[in-house]
Amino acid sequence: MPYKETEDVKLYWSVSEVARMLDVNESLVRFWDKEFDIIKPVRNKKGNRMFTKSDIENFKHIFHLVKVKGHTLEGARKMLKFRKEEMDSTTGLRDSLQRVRNFLVELKETV
Repeated sequence: MPYKETEDVKLYWSVSEVARMLDVNESLVRFWDKEFDIIKPVRNKKGNRMFTKSDIENFKHIFHLVKVKGHTLEGARKMLKFRKEEMDSTTGLRDSLQRVRNFLVELKETV
């Protein structure tokens, strides 16, 4: 992919660092921040946006959908919403499977 990998030791990245990772203009990062509600930067004392690792992953998905696949912003929003719903349902499924597994382990230990 055209974006550059990040260091795992940092907690927050600035707009310019995210722009360098994605090889886009800083203004595009700010624009996507306003357009996509899944990106939730924190602000430092000066009011600058600081992005987390999860924000950067979301930027990578947006970059892929808009720049690589050619989706419109609205299309990318719909795809990201579908992806979030899919992940939420997967998490629910995983939790219920874990409960079933725990029940079976307990049942095996009692027999």
